Amino acid sequence: MSGPRIVILGEAMLELSGQSGVSALGSSFTLRQGGDTLNTAVYLSRLGHAPAYFTALGQDPYSEAMIEAWQAEGMKTDLVLRHPVRIPGLYAIETDASGERSFQYWRGESAARDMFALPESDAAIEAAASADWLYFSGITLSILDAAGRGRLIDLIGTVRARGGQIVFDPNFRPRGWPDRDEARQLFTALARQIDLVLPSLDDEDLLFGAAEPEAHISRWHEAGTPHVIAKQGAKGGWISNGETCQAFPVTPAERVVDTTGAGDSFNAGALAGLIEGASLDEAARRGGELARLVVGHHGAIMPAEAMPEV
Repeated sequence: MSGPRIVILGEAMLELSGQSGVSALGSSFTLRQGGDTLNTAVYLSRLGHAPAYFTALGQDPYSEAMIEAWQAEGMKTDLVLRHPVRIPGLYAIETDASGERSFQYWRGESAARDMFALPESDAAIEAAASADWLYFSGITLSILDAAGRGRLIDLIGTVRARGGQIVFDPNFRPRGWPDRDEARQLFTALARQIDLVLPSLDDEDLLFGAAEPEAHISRWHEAGTPHVIAKQGAKGGWISNGETCQAFPVTPAERVVDTTGAGDSFNAGALAGLIEGASLDEAARRGGELARLVVGHHGAIMPAEAMPEV
């Protein structure tokens, strides 16, 4: 498949989903896969743009199965590194009656934490530096140590210096940032290196304090990011290019069973639109159309047959 080189960087995990609550421990559970950047990569591939996924997995059978699944989706796996000891992380999803979800994580031994410390990382970074589009998230940053973050920031600078576009979803999760000041300072410092930011306004409230959407958007512009698509779930969201800022609606989902991956799929739809030359408002519309389908299925990645025609 020809087209721009897209690199998505982050952590892939095993996903355990079943009945809600620990009382369901004796019930059957389904093992899938997920992770914020992985979800975006899968959906973007299904929309006709084959990204290279930059991560680290283990040498275990689960890691092998994940790579095979990504290749079947059409994703490029040349940037998947293999850790000699570590394995993929794991998370469990619980959903309430309205489809809202909560998570429990087991990611201390996740191979992705060491993706920039492996001997093969130098070659992977060099290959990723040729990206036309580089996408990562706040969760990506949260799992890396200071040295790993430094190498990622250097990669971002190289991609941008070569004319590539940098896309960032802050995706703030308090558990990943024991020191919230660290997250605030890092996100703000990175803003001038980012071409498009895709924040959730709920996350912005959590990290920076409750504020009107325009205030959160203005903060990103003032820090140096030229384009913002801010998400508000079923309420739609806001788009801004620094000169005009306007709300956008989304069509309500026919049913909501699990909101896991909704924002990640929105990002994929929006990113696909932008890669194809769409405006910010058209990109946001495409993102909303995909997200409304995703929330009607369990797990972060809905069955491929449920995808709309490309």
